[in-house]
Amino acid sequence: MDRSKSRVRLFFDLQKYDNGVLFLLEGHMPRMSLEERIESSLKRTASNVFLRSDFNRFGRYDQVGRALRSVIKNGLLVKVGYGVYVKARPSTITGNPVPCIDLMTIGFETMKRLGVEADHGKAMREHRDGLSTQVPMATVIDTGKSRVNRKITVGKRTIIYERDLSGRTR
Repeated sequence: MDRSKSRVRLFFDLQKYDNGVLFLLEGHMPRMSLEERIESSLKRTASNVFLRSDFNRFGRYDQVGRALRSVIKNGLLVKVGYGVYVKARPSTITGNPVPCIDLMTIGFETMKRLGVEADHGKAMREHRDGLSTQVPMATVIDTGKSRVNRKITVGKRTIIYERDLSGRTR
C-alpha cells in the first residue's frame, strides 16, 4: 500500500510542475561517482596510455588518486610507472589484469605523450635494418639528446633508456 502511495505522489509531483521531467532528472537522479566517470571515459577513448595529468579534469588530486586506485583494483587500468597508466585486460593464464599492449609500445606512447622523440635502441635498429641477425631481448628505447629518468615496468620487465649524443638524424 505504501508503495502505491509513492507512485501516486510521484504522479502528482509531475502534474504540479510544467517541466516535471526536468525536475526529476536534475534533482533526483543519482549522479555518477568519480570512479564511474573515469571508467566511462576510459571505455570511450582509443588511447591505451594515460598520464596522471589526463585525469585532472575529474576532480582534486587526492580524489582522483583514490578513484584511480579503485579503477586499478577493478582491473581496468594497470600502473606501469610514476604517473603512467595503461588500459588492462584479463590475463588468459591467471586472470589478473595485464596491459593490453606490449612494453615497447607503452614506452613509445609514453615518450610521445611526454614530448620526447624516441626510437628503438641501437641493437634493435641494427636487427631491423638487416645489419645483425641477433634479436635483442631487452626493451631499449633511444631518447636522442633527451634525458629521461622515468622507470616504466610491467611485471619484471623494465624499459632501458639509451641516449644517442652523436647528433645523427633518425
